[in-house]
Amino acid sequence: MISFSVMALVFGVVFLAELPDKTALAGLVLGTRYRASYVFAGVAAAFAVHVALAVAAGSVLTLLPQQIVHAVTGVLFLGGAAVLLMKKGEDEEEVREPANQGFWKVSGVGFMLILIAEFGDLTQIMTANLAARYDDPLSVGLGAVLALWAVAGLGIVGGKALMKRVPLSLITKVAALLMLGLGIWSLYEAVAG
Repeated sequence: MISFSVMALVFGVVFLAELPDKTALAGLVLGTRYRASYVFAGVAAAFAVHVALAVAAGSVLTLLPQQIVHAVTGVLFLGGAAVLLMKKGEDEEEVREPANQGFWKVSGVGFMLILIAEFGDLTQIMTANLAARYDDPLSVGLGAVLALWAVAGLGIVGGKALMKRVPLSLITKVAALLMLGLGIWSLYEAVAG
């Protein structure tokens, strides 16, 4: 059974944390050079792999006593908030252009770029934390993958327009505040539980 409240919470947190990330900029760069649907196919597949790995790792954490899980996730959320608040602006990374514009070449470049760039990334760690916290792998996985796909879609199709309207620093601060709140709540539950 899917919990829409858990899915919505995960979507919001992961979406906001991923917007200022370098992979959103990489998607934007790829989207300006290649057919958007090809880029999205590769990027979406890579994000699905990352979410599956994160949810699996988070599900293993649920085997620990709840107080320990709350304490660990609280500390990790606070660390994630600190990382977002201390983050400097990131430049666009160099992207190798495939020799041709075919589906497999373009989607393969998108897949490999995201697969490598996102491994161990903040949103992957957050997804594992959320999977451990809520013990609902399906809802957490769906919320996270939909958020990552939404950011990828925005980056590929309309990233420049969004960044002109909403300052990146504001998006980063909102994501950090959400993570700070989740961290404090998790630590409170660890102490009170």
